[in-house]
Amino acid sequence: MPNSKELVINTTPILALIAAVGSLDILPILYCRVWVPWEVCREIHAGGSDGFAIPEFERAGWLHKQTHPVTLSSLLQNSLDLGEAAVIQLALQQGLPLVAIDETVGRRFARLSGLTVTGSIGILLRAKTLGYPLSITEAIRRMRQRGIWLSAKVVEFALREAGE
Repeated sequence: MPNSKELVINTTPILALIAAVGSLDILPILYCRVWVPWEVCREIHAGGSDGFAIPEFERAGWLHKQTHPVTLSSLLQNSLDLGEAAVIQLALQQGLPLVAIDETVGRRFARLSGLTVTGSIGILLRAKTLGYPLSITEAIRRMRQRGIWLSAKVVEFALREAGE
């Protein structure tokens, strides 16, 4: 059963979740609506050299993908990467209190903006707590295989919280 909360999600958590579990299907189990700013959609579609995550992103037709750029505040535009800035701005404009950002500076700006922050590990831990069948150890291994960097502190926290 989805939680009534809505989520605005950044590029890195999308890529990390696809690396970890092979899809984004975990998100509608946890959230009633997941918003993706236009800027994040563009970053996903850029896809790098191998187009990683594009098919899974496209299959997730339930995502609330924005079709126009967000008008960014000067502070966000000059301080953050475009995706992070758009996630925070969209959340503020729509009155959505929860964002998924993995990068430290983006998380700090989101909190300073009065938003609640989660990230790819937080989403995975919440899903596991609610009974989604997954190994955090294996999810982290897959994320690292795809080049997604996680600090030792985050990995230690995740494994401790998951009881693994």
